[in-house]
Amino acid sequence: METKDIATPSRTKALLAQYGFDFKKSLGQNFLIDVNIINNIIDASQIDDETGVIEIGPGMGSLTEQLAKNAKKVVAFEIDQRLIPVLNDTLAPYDNVTVINEDILKADVAQYVEQHLSNCKRIMVVANLPYYITTPILLNLMQQSLPIDGYVVMMQKEVGERLNAQVGTKAYGSLSIVAQYYTETSTVLTVPKSVFLPPPNVDSIVVKLMQRSKPIVNVDDEEQFFRLTKAAFSQRRKTINNNYQSLFVNGKKLKAKIGEWLKSSDIEPTRRGETLAIEEFATLYNNLEKFPELQF
Repeated sequence: METKDIATPSRTKALLAQYGFDFKKSLGQNFLIDVNIINNIIDASQIDDETGVIEIGPGMGSLTEQLAKNAKKVVAFEIDQRLIPVLNDTLAPYDNVTVINEDILKADVAQYVEQHLSNCKRIMVVANLPYYITTPILLNLMQQSLPIDGYVVMMQKEVGERLNAQVGTKAYGSLSIVAQYYTETSTVLTVPKSVFLPPPNVDSIVVKLMQRSKPIVNVDDEEQFFRLTKAAFSQRRKTINNNYQSLFVNGKKLKAKIGEWLKSSDIEPTRRGETLAIEEFATLYNNLEKFPELQF
């Protein structure tokens, strides 16, 4: 007999009662209870029987179950030990799912990809991410040079808007630049609070980030480049000239030199960080070599 989808209020509540499970606020646990939303996520990720999927925070398996029906293989990372027996039960019908009881931020993801997904033609990250650590998870995966083709991920609406923000908008910042550096971003759909148990305090959004074949700009040290971009937004109301005085060693004394560096990069020192496109930040970074006095 085919079991009822996990992603329904009645089945989720029945599982909660069966296992005596209570939600941990510290883990940001909000379980999806709407199959239509899950189907939209699956459609956007374009997974098929040659796709391997990495999922983070499977919960009781509501999304995992639908991923397993569509993908070649699913590797799901679940930090909460209490959910492992639940997942062993709910995902028992699917032999193409591996659940790993580890923190995704500490796991050797490359090793698990090699072990479980090496025979997949493409790899997608598809997840309802824990909202309290969405940004660290995405940055950690993007910066590891993993063979990931893209991400279709649910997150807090505010964070999703920052990932997907255009130059000059209120949401545009250092996170927008990192996302744009590695991926092409788009919004899939906004999600109401009512499709979760328990309902979160914030609205949600599903964002699609497809890995670029190479970064959008050419810099020799990504970590330093991102430090430079982040500093431009350290105090959003301040000009980049003022913000960069806090970044560079003896920056206050080098105010004139910073202005010279900005102008030589065709950037007016009075501009604010949110007005600079990623290409302008790359010009600034690459132009630093002409100004050895400016160290950070």
